[in-house]
Amino acid sequence: MTSLDETDRRLLLALDRDPRATVAQLALDLGLARGTVHSRLERLGADGVLRANSTRLDPARVGLPMRALVTAGVEQSEFPGLVEDVSRIPEVVECVGISGDSDLMIQIAARDADHVYDITQRIMRCRGIRRTSTSIVLRELLTYRMDHLLR
Repeated sequence: MTSLDETDRRLLLALDRDPRATVAQLALDLGLARGTVHSRLERLGADGVLRANSTRLDPARVGLPMRALVTAGVEQSEFPGLVEDVSRIPEVVECVGISGDSDLMIQIAARDADHVYDITQRIMRCRGIRRTSTSIVLRELLTYRMDHLLR
């Protein structure tokens, strides 16, 4: 786990406010040297602290307004192949291992209910999937957020 100091936190908060800020602008806004900002960003990226910018993309704005959460029970011996298969489905935006009655939670983005059905059928054909259950997201009540963790 990467240890964040106050400079890292200030830098990450600034990026959260404006993810397209340049190194020069961040340096100016934070009163830091450009080299410091650049090296910190490189380290935070290499350590996995910074995610890909695509996580800020709103699927609805690119023609995929419907979201669904698919839980799946899996055959554990098929797990490596399963992850490979699921990663090949473009509409899968996230897949996490969970505890409880299911083994996976797969978030998908779709055009409409028929598209959700098609995607879940493709998920069912992945190696090791035993069963699935799908819930349609009706409304996003609290958007994905991280800035409060840095304060």
